[in-house]
Amino acid sequence: MNLTELINLERLGWNAAIDILIVSALIYNLLLPIRGTRTVQMALGLGILTIFFYLTRWLHLEMIQWILTNLLPYFVFGIIVLFAAEIRRALANIGENPLIRQFSPSPFVETCDEIVLVATTLASQRIGGLIVIERSIGLKSYIESGIAIDAALSHDLLVAIFSPGAPLHDGAVIIQKDRITAASCFLPLTVNLKLSKEFGARHRAAIGVTEESDALVVVISEETGIISIVVGGQIERSLDGESLRQRLEVILAGREPEKELGFSAMLERQ
Repeated sequence: MNLTELINLERLGWNAAIDILIVSALIYNLLLPIRGTRTVQMALGLGILTIFFYLTRWLHLEMIQWILTNLLPYFVFGIIVLFAAEIRRALANIGENPLIRQFSPSPFVETCDEIVLVATTLASQRIGGLIVIERSIGLKSYIESGIAIDAALSHDLLVAIFSPGAPLHDGAVIIQKDRITAASCFLPLTVNLKLSKEFGARHRAAIGVTEESDALVVVISEETGIISIVVGGQIERSLDGESLRQRLEVILAGREPEKELGFSAMLERQ
């Protein structure tokens, strides 16, 4: 069957619609893991190379076509090696489909428990902390500004990272799903002129990264021990362990939109 026959609208039926939906879902799950990473440029390069290959066939450039044809098998192995991690993540994303996820344990509960425990521990000891949780928008550029960790999320490791005098104390920790990806990361500071002067660099960085992405940030003040949560450029302060847990579970599970809080309203609560 050639391409003309394949896209013949008169032959489209319910089975063709299912076929299109399945292919679309597979393509989506293959592209989702590389969003926000350098792999996008690599995939674009491979796409350009493919277009160039067919262009040489159309223009009958036999020498270039012969070279590309003989190199093609090696490109296949190269793709497998270069995109091994992305292929694994794509297969994992299929298992995270909402229709499948409801039959498996939610990863948010354990993640929230660890973050709440860390936040309350740091707050009780007046140790500053900045924990960034990646959501749908990739934080690759910020991850690359820090030190790679790639370790399972744990209370002990986060407390050790933020301990005063530790090499990675300054900067933010970025969490992807249930793993600590990097520490000592630099974040953009907000330029919001309405922000109170009582907020220091740690809080301004938390607000700044959420203005440029959909990340969720937990901030522990070093001066006051106050726990705050930041989403969408809005900060909610003076949270205890239970209220922090509830907000994390609601936002990470996507059960309801984030609260729209103004800075003035939040300051009045203090």
